[in-house]
Amino acid sequence: MNREEKNAAIAALTEKFKSLNCMYIADTSSISAVDTNNFRRELFKNGIEMLVAKNTLILKAMRNSGKDFGDLESALKGNSALLFSDNFKAPAQAILKFRKKGTKPSLKGAYVDSAIFIGDEQLTALSTLKSKEDLIGEIVGLLQSPARNVISALQSGGSTIAGLVKTLSERNN
Repeated sequence: MNREEKNAAIAALTEKFKSLNCMYIADTSSISAVDTNNFRRELFKNGIEMLVAKNTLILKAMRNSGKDFGDLESALKGNSALLFSDNFKAPAQAILKFRKKGTKPSLKGAYVDSAIFIGDEQLTALSTLKSKEDLIGEIVGLLQSPARNVISALQSGGSTIAGLVKTLSERNN
């Protein structure tokens, strides 16, 4: 790879880092070519893009992006595959699904909306995190719940009162 190709690769990665808020770094070493292709297919089905690049190029692109990747730079050792997605849970879920067959790929680190996750032990936590839309839906549901309870009580109370009045009027007759 000559200098122009390296600069082009760094520029492309820099634009990726600038435009997306979710990036995972996975270790795909010691996975056979067949398994790597199967893993790529699984990622593609879930809308995840996988790129493999040299750690030095990734590091330069991270620094050029203007984002603070914190300790994530320390995860750039050995083979590194970058996973990009709009859905921050999708890469973690895809890795966990694929790992039912073995121990690889492993998570080196992740960047999700300026939060940094380092190490494979973070994979389960990442796969169960709720998205912004999920949290907003839960908050709206919680806010609506008391109003629903009040309305329900008023509606059932109205029929109870009407029933009592009807029973009392029948007793008087």
